[in-house]
Amino acid sequence: MKPYPFTAVVGMPDLRLALVLSSISPAVGGVLVRGEKGTAKSTMVRALAGLLPGVDAVDGCRFSCDPVAPDPLCPDGPHEPGVPAHRRPAKLVELPVGAAEDRVVGSLNLEKALSEGVTDYQPGLLAAAHRGLLYVDEVNLLHDHLVDTLLDAAAMGRATVEREGVSVSHAARFVLIGTMNPEEGELRPQLLDRFGLTVEVASSRDPEQRVEVVRRRLAYEADPDGFAAAYAGTDATLADEIEAAQRLLPAVKLPDDALRQIAEVCASFEVDGMRADIVTARTAVAHAAWAGRNEVTTEDIRVAARLALPHRRRRNPFDAPGISEEQLEQALSDAQPPDDGPDPDDNGPGPDDGGPGGTPPPPENSQGGESAEAPSPPPPPGEGTGSAPQNTVGAGDTFRARVFRVKGTGEGERGRRSRAITDTGRTIGVQPSSVREGRPHLVATIRAAAPHQRARGRRETGLEVRPADLRFALREGREGNLVLFCVDASGSMGARARMREVKTAVLSLLLDAYQRRDKVGLVTFRGDSAELALPPTISVEAAAARLEGLPTGGRTPLAEGLLEAARVLRVEAIRDPRRRPLLVVVTDGRATSGAGAVVRAQAAAGLLAEVTTVVMDCETGRMRLGLAAELAGHLGAEHVPLTDVAAESLASAVRERTGRAA
Repeated sequence: MKPYPFTAVVGMPDLRLALVLSSISPAVGGVLVRGEKGTAKSTMVRALAGLLPGVDAVDGCRFSCDPVAPDPLCPDGPHEPGVPAHRRPAKLVELPVGAAEDRVVGSLNLEKALSEGVTDYQPGLLAAAHRGLLYVDEVNLLHDHLVDTLLDAAAMGRATVEREGVSVSHAARFVLIGTMNPEEGELRPQLLDRFGLTVEVASSRDPEQRVEVVRRRLAYEADPDGFAAAYAGTDATLADEIEAAQRLLPAVKLPDDALRQIAEVCASFEVDGMRADIVTARTAVAHAAWAGRNEVTTEDIRVAARLALPHRRRRNPFDAPGISEEQLEQALSDAQPPDDGPDPDDNGPGPDDGGPGGTPPPPENSQGGESAEAPSPPPPPGEGTGSAPQNTVGAGDTFRARVFRVKGTGEGERGRRSRAITDTGRTIGVQPSSVREGRPHLVATIRAAAPHQRARGRRETGLEVRPADLRFALREGREGNLVLFCVDASGSMGARARMREVKTAVLSLLLDAYQRRDKVGLVTFRGDSAELALPPTISVEAAAARLEGLPTGGRTPLAEGLLEAARVLRVEAIRDPRRRPLLVVVTDGRATSGAGAVVRAQAAAGLLAEVTTVVMDCETGRMRLGLAAELAGHLGAEHVPLTDVAAESLASAVRERTGRAA
């Protein structure tokens, strides 16, 4: 089936431009495409490969070495000058989210190495993507060990394999393109910064454009070849324009005035490091070549900044990415040379007016402006009309939180919280292939095969290794957990101005969960009922948003909150049985919802006795009832006062106890 034509995709001009600029100048660093599901992100990326010029590769080289400048360390080399070469189309290599590390970086043929005594290295996806495109769909769901591998390759331009006493290194320079749905969780900051450009896409709300999208898609499914042929001419024209821009790229000049503008813009947005300046400069040069200019202009810098800076100005994982048009224009104006700017007495149209050479500012986002009225959250179900008035309190600045871990050893998804048997980590044992698959253990395999060589008729050097001899390493690492927050939002929490401290502590724990690749959920209880405010998800940002708008007031249905938490954990155990839960109950321990509230709360606590639980005690003041500590006893949980959630407070307590003991 013919791929969907690039020029047949309706709309998304920013994404189209970002992909074209990355194709013109691979040094830009690739593109991250963020957007809701069903917006043709993957369709457009896959169609890009057909527009790229072909590459010359050395005959027989599995690593696509350039015959003009071959890699001197190529495992298939060295390649002599004038070596035979061929021209092939540019490759688009897809990296599956669930791929094993051996499939990504390559692997050693263990059986051949043992039996024949030769190093037979099988290249992986990074080698296949060299001098092409590496595409990762749902890149935010990529496992940490693969993220680390991509970071190393993107930073060094090489992939290195060091295992089983074998060292192999080869060039791996590629344009990294990733797509993601922010609702499923954000990307690690280290990998996010490696993407040169970022684009936000959303489905059109224009009925006519939506009709055209459906019409073209149905036409493609009915006759893929005919549909592709109808757009072959426009795709070919675009490919010629990209190739022409690539030829012009080395001749484009970046004057000092333009560099000063770039530095002014990056400094005004307080970006971290210097990569933003470099990427913006490269993108501006590529845009100038795309426009057919020999010198970078202010318009090139404006376009480059809109694509290169939004994901680099984020201060923490919960900040929404974006860029202020007014701040951008002000920064460009401040660095504008006097003789290059418009006449101050000229009242004609300028960049802000949408005149020639300018770009009209986008319509103001009604959800992000200060004047926009955010809809107030609906009251919890079951709240009576006579309940206390609702109050909404914001959170303070986050801090580094203590690390709470699930007891025992699990086998869940890779993460950074609790102990688990994983594919990475330190080797703690050996298992046969019938028990576990994973990375082969060389020494254990040799020991298993060696005693049987004579019985197998082996007389010469080397070993005869059979599948039953293979042994695999049993490794212990860290897993991600389900962190379920059960938060008391009753009047007793808000009446004494505690909710700000509570939200700050929970937000800090959410930040810790984000860094440790956990799944999170949020249960709240107030009035006479509890509700699941956020079903378990890997989108920590969604949990932070729900927490920020959490109202307080009413009685304390502690039993209902614990029962709802038990129900959520029971359902989640069926959906994701390998992910172990950590329950964080945030309360002062009071149970004031109806007769027998305390007894019902104790009975509900019994249902959670097998769950690793932390009770965050929010009770303050000199006169304390200690009800949260009693609740922790019924739950078999760790009791942590609100003031001890910060990691610094734990370190201070340890130092104090050590000093007293001395």
